[in-house]
Amino acid sequence: MPKVGIILGGCGVNDGAEIHESVLTMLALDRAGAEMQLMAPNISQMHVINHFTGQEETSETRNVLVESARIARGEITDLAEVEADDMDALILPGGFGVAKNLCDYAMAGKDCVVNPDVFRLTQNIFNQKKPIGAICISPTMLTKILSESGVSVKLTIGSDPTVAGDITAMGGIHEECPVTEIIIDHEHKIISTPAYMEAKSIKEAAAGIEKLVAELLKMVENNL
Repeated sequence: MPKVGIILGGCGVNDGAEIHESVLTMLALDRAGAEMQLMAPNISQMHVINHFTGQEETSETRNVLVESARIARGEITDLAEVEADDMDALILPGGFGVAKNLCDYAMAGKDCVVNPDVFRLTQNIFNQKKPIGAICISPTMLTKILSESGVSVKLTIGSDPTVAGDITAMGGIHEECPVTEIIIDHEHKIISTPAYMEAKSIKEAAAGIEKLVAELLKMVENNL
């Protein structure tokens, strides 16, 4: 049974992991019979957003690992304790937690810096030639990680020209993609899908995510 790691960046689209994307990923993996390793860095969130009002709660602080445990129903591991040898593949769901907590793309754009443990694990998974799935905004972070080693990968965030331009500036190869489809870089074993960068409904996000998971597991099977 393949084991797939999922890095979460909190809980909630505006300041953490995108919940629909995370749960759809988990559901697709579970239906396929895959084992999951849910993980998150044990760090403070950049800030806390009230998802009802959309406003920042300046008096509140939250922890990324603790918040991610909400999605994982408590079955989660501190990312610092996880190694690439522990899994056969990796998936990065989206949400602003990617761009605010796992890296600082939301503030720094193409000059962003990635959390050290996220960087370490993702780079090591890639170096071991294991498949990586990137959903929604996470291809920006993945591009940054791999570009540090001079690797240029093909991926997508959909069609947003600003974000696509940043991916190109960081050394990636962006391809436009409809929400229900995926972009596959066969050489580097990278699969990406726009999800809520483009989705207008949960079923649209689900279509691309389910294809991403199916392709990732096919790559894992071919590796084993």
